[in-house]
Amino acid sequence: MATLTTISPITSKPIIETPATTFEQLTSDILPKSVAAQKQWFKNTTLADRKKVIAKFVELITAEPTISELAKGITEQMGRPIRYTPGELTTAALRANTLLGFADDALAPVNAGESGPNNKTINFEGQFKKYLSHDPLGVVLIIFPWNYPYLCLINALVPALLVGNSVLIKPSPQTPKVAHAVVKYLKEAGLPDGVVQEIHSGDNELIEKLIQRKEIAAVAFTGSVAGGLAVQKAASNRTIPIALELGGNDAAYVRADSDVKFAAENIVDGAIFNSGQSCCAIERVYVDASIYDEFVEAVVAEVKGYKVGDPFGKDTQIGPVVSEKSAQAIRAQIAEAVSKGAKALIPEGFFAEAEKTNPTFVGPQVLVDLAPDSAVLQEETFGPVIPIVKVNSDEEAIKLINNSDFGLTASVWTKDLAKGEELGDEIEAGTVFVNRADYPDPSLAWTGYKNSGRAVSLSKFGFDFYGKLKSHHIKRV
Repeated sequence: MATLTTISPITSKPIIETPATTFEQLTSDILPKSVAAQKQWFKNTTLADRKKVIAKFVELITAEPTISELAKGITEQMGRPIRYTPGELTTAALRANTLLGFADDALAPVNAGESGPNNKTINFEGQFKKYLSHDPLGVVLIIFPWNYPYLCLINALVPALLVGNSVLIKPSPQTPKVAHAVVKYLKEAGLPDGVVQEIHSGDNELIEKLIQRKEIAAVAFTGSVAGGLAVQKAASNRTIPIALELGGNDAAYVRADSDVKFAAENIVDGAIFNSGQSCCAIERVYVDASIYDEFVEAVVAEVKGYKVGDPFGKDTQIGPVVSEKSAQAIRAQIAEAVSKGAKALIPEGFFAEAEKTNPTFVGPQVLVDLAPDSAVLQEETFGPVIPIVKVNSDEEAIKLINNSDFGLTASVWTKDLAKGEELGDEIEAGTVFVNRADYPDPSLAWTGYKNSGRAVSLSKFGFDFYGKLKSHHIKRV
């Protein structure tokens, strides 16, 4: 049987061997089981029943010693420092609990009678009773990445299950243990067998064939633009819904009236946390000319204070990037920018102690004097790189922010909150922050503009993708 090998980002050595799911397993066992389980899951449970399962699951994964074991697994598989990985589980719990809180309202029948949707009691009004209900789609395929595996999965898994779907979860081969853990603890929480199953594959052709199977009713994909387009293409001859949460090249704008120290500290964190491996990491910084030098100096000082090293070290803030290939791509973008005239402000060798331990360790870098066509300004870097560009006005900043193929998030840093909101209205992005960044709030819709994707997760509207409306029109005779 073919296996998938997970390479440690810390040592570049193999650490996990996972049996690859075969097409025969999918067609003869997994898909039939999923179809049958979905029908029973929706038919035999109420929304309240389904909420209890999710609530118990959240309780299980955040209790000791489980949370520490799962956090250690994240660090081992993708390299984020151990001081931060328990936070992924607690944040996943926050998201799940927020969605649980929205579920009753989001999935309640909607009165369509003359008294209007605000009338929650659905009865005959005169000769007619009219209302809308929410039905599940069927079997949902969730493809999720390695960089925030629990968070990205929870965004889709919780609403999919609450609506009444069954789910196939396909993790990145980098983080297979996440799928094992989720299936295990959902079962312990009372989820019936077959409602959530895991599949493991690095074979794009197999995933394409799976998407084309009639049993698959929808696909929720989180990952790269290229991966999202491949999923979209695979489903092009079908009418199923496709949700795409893709990459970003997110910008920050620091206005002249900002608190420079506060902005510098938070922008550095938003740019290099998780080694910059976040779809909503800050990847471009535009700074008003009047505070540019002060801001750059503050950023450099902040970056130099970071501890880069062994992710199991209790003081480590930056660990390795996920692979040697990723490290090479990040270094290539830095080199390309420098070749076009950019200055790298963190001296070569400043983080040498960490970088010499393994090629996957990439120290954070700050770039200035960049050519406008530099890859670090135009493409997603997915690494700890902070390009800073001087601007002379709000108008110039907004024009540069919007001059991008991406539109996931953007942030404005200012003491004038009204002006910050006003500028946010002009920014072409799914989320606009004022004096904050890199935080998908579960009470708000998470969505992308342009190449950053389509569909919505989180918030009350995060349920819409996973169900279909049924109209009921009853006449009394």
